[in-house]
Amino acid sequence: MGVEGLEVWFITGSQELYGKEVLKKVESNSKKLVEYLNDQAGLPVKIVWKPVLKESQQIRTLMNEANGDDRCIGLMAWMHTFSPGKMWIAGLKALRKPFLHFHTQFDQKIPWKSLDMDYMNTNQSAHGGREFGFTATRLDIRRKVIAGHWKNPEMITRVENWIRAALGWNEMQNLKVARLGDNMRDVAVTEGNKVDAQIDLGYEVHGYAMGDFIKLVKKVKKSEIEALVKQYGQEYHLTRSSVSQEEFKSSLHEAARIEIALRRFLDTGPFKAFTTTFQDLYGLRQLPGLAVQRLMRDGYGFGGEGDWKTAALVRTMKVMATGREGGTSFMEDYIYHFEPGNMKELGSHMLEVCESLADGPISLEVHPLSIGGKEAPARSVFDAREGEAVQVCIVEFGDRFRMIVNEVEVVKRRQEEEMPRLPVARVLWIPKPDLPTAATAWILAGGAHHSCLSYVVNTEQLEDLCEMLDIEFVVIDGETKIRDFKRELRNGDIYYKLRKL
Repeated sequence: MGVEGLEVWFITGSQELYGKEVLKKVESNSKKLVEYLNDQAGLPVKIVWKPVLKESQQIRTLMNEANGDDRCIGLMAWMHTFSPGKMWIAGLKALRKPFLHFHTQFDQKIPWKSLDMDYMNTNQSAHGGREFGFTATRLDIRRKVIAGHWKNPEMITRVENWIRAALGWNEMQNLKVARLGDNMRDVAVTEGNKVDAQIDLGYEVHGYAMGDFIKLVKKVKKSEIEALVKQYGQEYHLTRSSVSQEEFKSSLHEAARIEIALRRFLDTGPFKAFTTTFQDLYGLRQLPGLAVQRLMRDGYGFGGEGDWKTAALVRTMKVMATGREGGTSFMEDYIYHFEPGNMKELGSHMLEVCESLADGPISLEVHPLSIGGKEAPARSVFDAREGEAVQVCIVEFGDRFRMIVNEVEVVKRRQEEEMPRLPVARVLWIPKPDLPTAATAWILAGGAHHSCLSYVVNTEQLEDLCEMLDIEFVVIDGETKIRDFKRELRNGDIYYKLRKL
């Protein structure tokens, strides 16, 4: 995923008032804390200890160094002692990276029998953290606050969640999205202001005519195609399905040609996310299906029908999921099952669902596609694994971006729910708190029909990401009630409109 070498910087606040012995203790304790955190499984990047900060110029210098260092994706701050807040003003005002206030103290328990003022002065995180917190709030610094003891597993999990959000933020600041063709005609939600997206979210969106891509398609060698088709045979169960043997072979070769050319095209950007649309397939014999699925499996973001916002979101969430087992994919709401006591939703797309969601073997099939007017395309077909997941989209309202998250449970289909005539990858899920409530809330929030489904990225990570981006965050979960949800949306509208005044 390209996160190698990235770092989170750990800074510790104190002051010269306490003398050399106390400062040595502060330094020693903060190093031990960082070592412990780095030893925990699951952290996707290294936490790097920085010297104890004791005065304003030192703080400002370090913040500017963090801004200029591409390896640094964010900072964690711990006030071991009392660190006067005015020392931090210039540095915090200069900082442009995600920020976590780690409110903890070195010892878990108070040493009741031996407690004296020397110990109190050395370990007054409760005191120093509040001074620091006031300063950050007074400056309107957007940050995460995690309070508790640093060896508590829940604390470590929340640190990991924040780091994964910082990975997503960092990816957005460096991401380039390629659009092959335009958006699907007359569709509203896939449109949007790409300048606003670059200003607010960070990533760049570049448009290309299909002719730019076709040049690479025509240059793919026959030997390269045959080698990739052979690889297909090793990775998948090949199923001829509803076409002749000749058509099947021809379709696989064309799918391989498209995949090879598409990888080369994306490398030129370099682009880590892309879009296509079935309304603009000039020069292609089939809709890119298998190629898109395999590229997503390898970490690329994708959005159908020119949906660049979802393409960027899929890539961002794949980076946030680095090193974790599970799947993350482009998704589309397709059809409901309203059977009383068994309500659920079937998500899919024409072809493009990431293989990282698959439960068991994947078949490679070729069938005609009843849309787009091209030859029968190749695609991988599978059911998704069961488990807890999130469905996520980002929409734009002119004055702001809003992220909408619905927590869902992906389920296995029952025996009577076989789908022998639906040869596409598919996901069956139960939205929380229930299908009617979730669908109502999603629609009231302006949620899109395209989204990103992930078993790995969780709600807290996405909320942290929205804080870093300073965009609106709305969640639909097991506690959602429509009356309260409407009130939350109205309050959000007031807040963001007032910010523009």
